[in-house]
Amino acid sequence: MFYLLRPFRFLAKAVTSENAPRQLAWGFALGVLIGLVPKGNLIAVALMMILGATRVNLGAGMLAAFIFSWVGMLTDPLTHRIGLAILEIESLRPFYMSLYNLPLVPWTHFNNSIVLGSLLLGIALLYPVYRLTEPQFEKHTPKLEERLKKFKVVKLLWGTEWAGRLGSE
Repeated sequence: MFYLLRPFRFLAKAVTSENAPRQLAWGFALGVLIGLVPKGNLIAVALMMILGATRVNLGAGMLAAFIFSWVGMLTDPLTHRIGLAILEIESLRPFYMSLYNLPLVPWTHFNNSIVLGSLLLGIALLYPVYRLTEPQFEKHTPKLEERLKKFKVVKLLWGTEWAGRLGSE
């Protein structure tokens, strides 16, 4: 039962736990980057590891990654053009060849125009997304937290987390 409720507890904890707006905003911005990059390559795995290893809000990051995974498909024509423009720079071809001959680099799929373009677009959007979302989280998180804590479902989810902790000790 606890495993079925875990995603909902995770979401409730992400919204109602005491997190600084800065952590929420950086988590969301990193989630946007993760969401834009196509999955199934070492770049996406590395970005997920960065999300998990840094002190940002995982809930905000995972929510943004989920949303922008769908948005990312809509940006494929744009990211293809960006990636293709970078990959077709003639002076960089020897550099690309040397990178591709390294042991792990082929698993990054950097030679795929959509992967490279999505990564570059996500990196370009990282700081602007942070700067736009931080004031929003600062303004709306306390209100949302108060409203959510009134719902019995959120109290139940917090209670199942507490009971899960007692059961694991």
